[in-house]
Amino acid sequence: MKRWMNALGRYKGSVILIIIFLIVEALCDITLPGYTSKMIDTGIQNSGIEHVAPEKITKEEYEYAQLFMDDEEKQLWDNSYTENGDIYELKSLSKKELDNLDDKLSGALIMNNQISSVDESTLEKMMNQGDSQTKITPEMLGIKEFPADLRPIIINMVQAGRMNSDNLISMKNELNSKLDEIGATIKNSMGIAYAKKMDKMAGVDVDAIQQRFLWTNGGIMIIIAAIMAVAMIINALLAAKVGAAIGRDLREQTYENVMKFSNSEIEKFSTASLITRTTNDIQQIQQSTTLVLRIALYSPILAAAGIVQVILTGSGMGWIIGLAVALIFGVLAILMGLAVPKFKSVQKLIDNVNRISREILTGMPVIRAFNREKKEEVRFEKSNKDLFKTQLFIGKIMSFLMPVLMFIMFGMSVLIIWVGGHKIDEGTLQIGQMTSFITYSMLIVMSFLMLTMLALIVPRAMVAADRIDEVITTESSIKNADNAVELNNPKGVVEFKNVNFAYDGAEGDIVLKDISFKAEPGKTTAIIGSTGCGKTTLIQLIPRLYDVTDGEITIDGINVKDIDIKSLRKAIGYVPQKRILFSGTIATNIAYGNDDATMEDIEKAAKIAQAEEFIESKEDKYDSPISQGGTNVSGGQNQRLQIARALAKHPKILLFDDSFSALDMKTDKLLRETLSKEVKDATFIIVAQRVGTIIDADQIIVLDEGSIVGIGTHEELLKNCETYREIAESQLSKEELYGKEVAE
Repeated sequence: MKRWMNALGRYKGSVILIIIFLIVEALCDITLPGYTSKMIDTGIQNSGIEHVAPEKITKEEYEYAQLFMDDEEKQLWDNSYTENGDIYELKSLSKKELDNLDDKLSGALIMNNQISSVDESTLEKMMNQGDSQTKITPEMLGIKEFPADLRPIIINMVQAGRMNSDNLISMKNELNSKLDEIGATIKNSMGIAYAKKMDKMAGVDVDAIQQRFLWTNGGIMIIIAAIMAVAMIINALLAAKVGAAIGRDLREQTYENVMKFSNSEIEKFSTASLITRTTNDIQQIQQSTTLVLRIALYSPILAAAGIVQVILTGSGMGWIIGLAVALIFGVLAILMGLAVPKFKSVQKLIDNVNRISREILTGMPVIRAFNREKKEEVRFEKSNKDLFKTQLFIGKIMSFLMPVLMFIMFGMSVLIIWVGGHKIDEGTLQIGQMTSFITYSMLIVMSFLMLTMLALIVPRAMVAADRIDEVITTESSIKNADNAVELNNPKGVVEFKNVNFAYDGAEGDIVLKDISFKAEPGKTTAIIGSTGCGKTTLIQLIPRLYDVTDGEITIDGINVKDIDIKSLRKAIGYVPQKRILFSGTIATNIAYGNDDATMEDIEKAAKIAQAEEFIESKEDKYDSPISQGGTNVSGGQNQRLQIARALAKHPKILLFDDSFSALDMKTDKLLRETLSKEVKDATFIIVAQRVGTIIDADQIIVLDEGSIVGIGTHEELLKNCETYREIAESQLSKEELYGKEVAE
């Protein structure tokens, strides 16, 4: 996790931009439902009129409007209009001033509107509300029954002193109290109905107001949607870029560290596991990074903004969202408890499938030769089924999760509509309010759903991150000393001094014991012994593919551990036992270890390695393609190209690990003779199984169970070393070994 966060830190500029654009996106997402509500409540229901003060009002209605106003309200009313003949026009006021009019005058204007336009029974009911102090009867007005519009009569009675204006103010205040109980939105909507009526009476084109409102707000919604789309695109691109960059960086770090590994670290992780970690695991981290940047940062912003908007709607239905979120977290807790442990095993199972696949594909000729196809199919099928069952279990969890979460979300919508419907019926909620509440609720719940999905994805990425971190933080057991020296103009004198070696974790099983000998320039040192006696391990200690457990190996008197690794390996030409060529051409394979190799160097190396003849026979000669692993050349051709590759480096030390085994006796002999003529100053160390290959060596070292049991020339060992004599007699006839006379 720490390395993941550090990786993100390298791209903090992009992350900051993502956060900024996520905030923009969330604000747009949150703003749109408010405009939807305005389009329904104001644009459609209120004909685009937003405030209780009419744009224009007739002189008569202007005076009637003041009937239920107190002195302060009358002054505010007078200050808001200018007289223009028989019409009063609303001054150019700021939104804050208009909102103040809504707050101060809505009660008086609503009362005025209700008195002016209700049926007789409703009017009588309204007039007879309240206590005895505010109740008005027809008799008080000097009439037998209430007319449709009482305002002229009320004005006359007030002017005649038959009615106290305080009674009218009390009625208005009581109405205000009742309106406050049902909410400011409903109150404002009732006031707007009055404004609409007055505008029509004053000759205002209300339809034009509505069209202007709808087009203006619709245009704003389109602009907001466009801004949100741009922010989403930028966020997606930046998140994908950061995710891909982190994937690239992790691959580079992993590759660079793996390239420093000794054979011990490679064996510890296994090749199959390293491939899985470098590909599948890093891909998991890359995808999760993109999702985290898009979802983990966006969802909390969206949820928080949505909750604030839900509170501001004043709908009293916030408990429904709380219930839905609680159910979501409950379901998530159960499913996470089941799924997360499985994530940890998936990557190991992928390792296993890759390992078996690699073994089968690499060993296909052997599998076919031994008719093991069915057995290997069974082995692969078992590992594949183990992975399949685990992934299927996770898939079932995921398939169960979404329907349940969607059920909760749509159940919440139904509950909101049911509760909201009752509130609308009671007059405490408007349709637009409920619509926006549903939208906000969906946004909040969707944000939690996104976090839920992320919670199922991130644990697997965390497992992958731990596996990658394990590779990156593993230090090679073979590294440069603090004061490593360069091996400049080496002579090539190699000396083993009391060397012991055991593989890591196998200290009791010593592979090499007390090895001491010296190999000098211009001479050939051969190593022979039974299979498994440590021959290959011995020469791998020289270029530090492994490090000695005890003792030391020196080159020109310098301990190899004190020599810079690159400098050390530059002086060595190594031909491994395993035949390894790389995809490319013959020329690129020969020049693999020498970037400065000229065509002349390549051709000379090929000639010494006895590869010139078969190369020249090819149509494209040195430009002939080599397939991966060198599968399109024979074993002998492969070995000769590897020898040429080692020679093209112009090394001072040449290590041949059973590198002549695929050559016929004639080619073997020609190759050794050419080497002795053309590469005179190099130190040759040859591991061989055939006595014929090393019979002319200046020094032959005989190994048996990791120990030296004989050192000398061929003739000396025949006399003094029983182990060598047994090997030689098993391969060559007595005439070849001792001469015809001795054999007889």
